Amino acid sequence: MPGSYFHIYNRGSNRGNIFNRESDYFFCLKRISNYCRKYSVQIIAYCLMPNHYHFLVRQDGKTPVSRWVQTIFNGYVQAFNRENHRKGTLFESRCQIKLIDSESYLLHLVRYIHLNPVHAGLVPDAGDWPYSNYLEWIGTRNGSLVDCNFIETFSNTIGDYQNFVREYHDIRKDKQISKYLFDE
Repeated sequence: MPGSYFHIYNRGSNRGNIFNRESDYFFCLKRISNYCRKYSVQIIAYCLMPNHYHFLVRQDGKTPVSRWVQTIFNGYVQAFNRENHRKGTLFESRCQIKLIDSESYLLHLVRYIHLNPVHAGLVPDAGDWPYSNYLEWIGTRNGSLVDCNFIETFSNTIGDYQNFVREYHDIRKDKQISKYLFDE
């Protein structure tokens, strides 16, 4: 339904990597960018991790976001398998698509997505992870996979958003966001 926000996520089969090299991330990001306009999907937040991904998107058209995800990752998996001389499934299951039903969930989810690499121990600060749009959110990188109008609506200043991210210490204990997390 147009105007709805969704959290979309999936992880690698047996928690294995879905991105092995920097070129894998860039290839995936290019596919995402190429299909956003065609499927009328607006990226709010994203993070690509070695063994999983998260997107917070707004569906602006009538085509379900599931078609957008399917198009992106069907082609990605084929290319990944060819490049890595492998066959079979790359993902644990079908992607999860959760409707975001309140503004507070929406804002917490943006922060959760941007903090994923920090909580995984991959980087000390969200700004150190190049495969998310956190840097666009704080204005230090120009990218096309971000909705600047959304940022302006929900964050007074760049510093406000940075503080909002830094003050969030334990994502797993937050009852508002817990329904959107992977089961461990």
